[in-house]
Amino acid sequence: MPQEPRLTRELRALLCAQRTAALGTTADDGAAFVSMVPFALEPTSGCVVIHVSALAAHTRHLVDRPRVSLLVMQPEVPGQPVHALPRVTLEGEATVLAPDSPPWLACRAAYLARFPEAAFMTQLGDFRFVAVQVTRARHVAGFGAARDVDRDEVQRVMGLENP
Repeated sequence: MPQEPRLTRELRALLCAQRTAALGTTADDGAAFVSMVPFALEPTSGCVVIHVSALAAHTRHLVDRPRVSLLVMQPEVPGQPVHALPRVTLEGEATVLAPDSPPWLACRAAYLARFPEAAFMTQLGDFRFVAVQVTRARHVAGFGAARDVDRDEVQRVMGLENP
């Protein structure tokens, strides 16, 4: 079996190590809107899972305009340059999942595996699981190490497959 490329390993490590993302949605007036969301990876469908309140502006935005982006980045280290921080922008389509459906159950399991303390929130009536199917990404592994990532590679990484 071929060895996985270094940048693919680094992308997987970034997504597995970081637990929050900046979610970009589009407001009703066309303005960009960014908020912070915890996220998990659901390996069967290869999607990003977020758990959001129906009362939140970003939830209303993604229901009306499901094209979203997520920025995941390594935190800065005091005294170190910030321009080379590893990061990835994921672009995709968001779908609010029907409660108790097979995708909802899989996404709930993945989310709670990462955030067990959020179990009580899954019982609240205004919270929804959203699956983001990533269609492409822009990965910056460090200074001078930027690349586009196609859907196939993103799916391999999101599926948490190891070669």
